[in-house]
Amino acid sequence: MLKIALLDYVPQRYMRKANFETQETDRFLLGFKAGQRFATHWATKLVSKALSQMDLTNTIIVCIPASCKRTNDRRYKRFSADVCAKCGAINGFEHIQVVGKREKVHISRKHGKQTESNVQIDSDYFQGKRVLLIDDICTTCQTANAFIEQMQAAGADVRMTLFLAKTKNYRRTKQYYN
Repeated sequence: MLKIALLDYVPQRYMRKANFETQETDRFLLGFKAGQRFATHWATKLVSKALSQMDLTNTIIVCIPASCKRTNDRRYKRFSADVCAKCGAINGFEHIQVVGKREKVHISRKHGKQTESNVQIDSDYFQGKRVLLIDDICTTCQTANAFIEQMQAAGADVRMTLFLAKTKNYRRTKQYYN
């Protein structure tokens, strides 16, 4: 399965030495995660442009759920609707429900099965359908992999996962400072 990241995300601990473009990208990414309208508009344009050459007819776009319903709605409801309208895809937002709250993966460092307990997938709706997943930032891909497994178990044919950004891993090298 294809996994693509459109941009690089630089963790905050490296930002004081980052160039302007990197700082601006991070500002938009973090604004998107916070559900800010300017960043949602930016992300919609970015993703729509990336998907513009694909035939998404009969393809359902689903955003990989956030840790709680409130965050998920704030981050993805408008974004998902706008991207689907621009790309001609089907919006799957209403068929994934986040119930309760789970610890944020980047804080807890726990991946995998914890996602199952707070996400309900409409199996009847996704059975045998082509699905494209979208997420904001990929660090280890474990959250995405766990959600992909859930979608496939629900009968979805997951074709691709698109990330707004992939976390850069510098491991204290001089490479970053060039």
